[in-house]
Amino acid sequence: MSHDWQALYPFKSHDFLVDGHRLHYVDEGEGRPLVLVHGNPTWSFYWRALITALRPQYRVVAIDHIGCGLSNKPQQYPYRLQNHIDNLQRLVEHLDLREVTLVAHDWGGPIGLGTALALPQRFARFVVLNSAAFRSPHIPWQIRLARTPLLGTFANRGLNAFLRGALRTALAKREKMTPPVRAGYLAPYDSWCHRVAIDRFVKDIPRSSRHPSYETLLRIENGLSTLTDRPWLFLWGMRDWCFHEWYLNRFLEFVPTAEVHRFTDAGHLLMEDKPDEVVQAVKEFLSKHVGA
Repeated sequence: MSHDWQALYPFKSHDFLVDGHRLHYVDEGEGRPLVLVHGNPTWSFYWRALITALRPQYRVVAIDHIGCGLSNKPQQYPYRLQNHIDNLQRLVEHLDLREVTLVAHDWGGPIGLGTALALPQRFARFVVLNSAAFRSPHIPWQIRLARTPLLGTFANRGLNAFLRGALRTALAKREKMTPPVRAGYLAPYDSWCHRVAIDRFVKDIPRSSRHPSYETLLRIENGLSTLTDRPWLFLWGMRDWCFHEWYLNRFLEFVPTAEVHRFTDAGHLLMEDKPDEVVQAVKEFLSKHVGA
């Protein structure tokens, strides 16, 4: 495992045991808490610029889902949306976090918002980057290919094609994917066994009511309206081939009063394309709404 990325991620590791599995998280700074929730195929490394910028003023907690990042990667584990929600809920309760600002990206949207619906009294503000928390008729061909039985799993776990593809195509400014940054994303996913969650996340996208996670996602979709009395901020890379503008517009149907920043020259990995701009937008949002 290459170590040249570790200077970019100089945070103390914390562990929390869930159902016998070690869940890793970052917990930096003091003050009102922010909970940063990553998606697939990333990990808490994605949030490094935001953690560094906000920890002088806030308590910043960034989770690695089971199977991801520096958490355990059990081979026999359900890896369903509800499992990830339950794990985050238990961590929020374990740390007794209150007045939480959720910051979510990709799968972090349904996981984080599902947790907020389970613990509505603990969440006060929402920041969402290129994500979804509702059913969608859209599924890109890259995702369809990755979901293919046997072939998709071989590509995702054997060739690491899903992650390597994302590092090439999920940001607009490819020069931002420097060797240390690339190494940081690849480091936890260095073998067939360690890439189990990447594959299982892809397979867990519910395409029909027969899918095991369909009811979970539908419950989140139906519950979004109960969270719209709180401040929301959407930060969107408009060149995202997966969570494209349709998803932002769909979110805005639930939260039409939300603050929105559209980045026309950024892709799915918005924190890589526009770290300084995202940090500034989040700081301004918090300065307006903390205590609201």
